[in-house]
Amino acid sequence: RNESKRVNRSGRGHRAASSGAESFFPLDLLDRSPKYEVPPLTVWGVALCVSGTLIAAENAIVVTTILATPSLRAPVFLLLASLGLADLLAGVALILHFLFLFCVEPSEWSELVTSGLLVTSLTASLCSLMGVALDRYLSLSQALTYGSSQSRHRAAILLLLVWLGACIIGAGPAMGWHCLQEPNSCSVARPLTRTYLSLLCGGFLVVVMITLQLYAGICRVARRHAHAIATQRHFLPANQSYASKHSSGRGFSRLILVLSVFVGCWMPFSLWGLLGDASSPPLYTYATLVPAAGSSLLNPILYSLRHKDIRKVLLQACCPNRYTQNPHTHNPVDV
Repeated sequence: RNESKRVNRSGRGHRAASSGAESFFPLDLLDRSPKYEVPPLTVWGVALCVSGTLIAAENAIVVTTILATPSLRAPVFLLLASLGLADLLAGVALILHFLFLFCVEPSEWSELVTSGLLVTSLTASLCSLMGVALDRYLSLSQALTYGSSQSRHRAAILLLLVWLGACIIGAGPAMGWHCLQEPNSCSVARPLTRTYLSLLCGGFLVVVMITLQLYAGICRVARRHAHAIATQRHFLPANQSYASKHSSGRGFSRLILVLSVFVGCWMPFSLWGLLGDASSPPLYTYATLVPAAGSSLLNPILYSLRHKDIRKVLLQACCPNRYTQNPHTHNPVDV
């Protein structure tokens, strides 16, 4: 009996010990599992974080300035606000990519979120640039009706369609159009599939071509206006004729600069996305994607901060005692 009691006690003790071990087993297993090690910070990571911060801050200033100023409600300012918002989201996407790459353990959902946000922002930015070109063309060809409430209504509808389409296109990776489970179908930009990126870059090229056609139409309309002024120059004073020629030449040089930056930023990635595949060197993808993302840094300088009305509001906010805002007529062509 004593032996059986000792056996029972030892059995109960063994079961108690085993139950206690089982309760701590998951923690024991978690401690033994390999931990994720954050990769060391590289020059590419620093450049990614700094560029994303500069893009977000620069475009946040532009968007806040336009939305907080009641006098900036012309169609061109709505388009510039849309462009700034799109580039602001691109900066946020770069910052999130930096955090998921160097600060937090990456996962599938983080790749899908960053890629979808970047696709949405770049699509909206490119379509907003096309909208700015369309606004320039209409401001020259329909100068009498430009700036009316109907024009603002059309611009609002255009921006609604642009952002709706950009959000639908950007939601493709999160809705299952990715290559995380099928690496063979990946494109040059993981986790986007080759079919998805080909359609996206093909759409980019179409938008680029339409924008170039709009700027060509702007040149034709401006040439007709210059010809009309030239036929009546004997009615104008000499100094006014010189000023008109000087401003025309300056406007043409600005147009060449804008088109050069536009084509140089968007054409390389659009062509590479159509020609490359998953076996291509990643360096080529970075080399073509950096200019496309860099356009978000240059757009506020080329389009928004160069506009005299926006500059005046910013100067008045920085130095309210020195600069006073006077009512004046907006010149939509000077964008």
